[in-house]
This record gives sequence, structure tokens and C-alpha cells, in this order.
Amino acid sequence: VQLQASGGGLAQAGGSLRLSCAAEGIIFNIRRMGWYRQAPGKERELVAIVLSGGGGSTNYADSVKDRFTISRDYAQNTVYLQMDSLKPEDTAVYYCHANIENGWGQIYDYWGQGTQVTVSS
Repeated sequence: VQLQASGGGLAQAGGSLRLSCAAEGIIFNIRRMGWYRQAPGKERELVAIVLSGGGGSTNYADSVKDRFTISRDYAQNTVYLQMDSLKPEDTAVYYCHANIENGWGQIYDYWGQGTQVTVSS
């Protein structure tokens, strides 16, 4: 399984960007999928995730609530992160993550290659 992330780039404060991430390979069930980020000198932190159960319930970091929206296309095994009202503190490398069950009952964590998001003031 590979996670192919795209999007990101440079935006001004108050602007918007959209990230996407597609899971490719042998997939039985994506249990959860989402985004983490890591700013220079800081630890990687959760940004937003969407779960398979519970009607696709979502979870957001407090710092991005009401600004970022995560969504998922189940047919395409793709997750999107719409980032609005961007702030300079959102500047980080964003990593896609997925927890996936294969057809043999095995569950693994996968990470995308990371995409840079830079927000200028």
C-alpha cells in the first residue's frame, strides 16, 4: 500500500489550500485516514482524521477546528483536507496517514511522503 499525497504549497494568511491523499494497493478496509503535521523543531501532531465507523466521524486538533475540513471519498480511497483561514502557525510539513486492514486480517499504519504547507503573514 502506498499513500500518494498532493496539494499544499504557499498561501497568504487568511487564504486556503487543499490537500489530497489517495491510498493505492491491496486494501480491504481503511479503518481511519487523516493528516498529521510537523513544524520545524516540533513534534508531529494530529491535524484531522476521519474514521470508517460511526458514520465517518471526524476528529480535529483544537488549533484547526472551524478552519479545516476533512472529507473522504470511500470509493476512491482518498481523503481531502480543505484548509481555510490559514495562519502562519499552520506552516509545516503535512503527512497523510492511514490505518489499513488487508485481506488477511493484518492491520498496518502507512504514511505519505509529506507535503509542505507555507503560510506567509
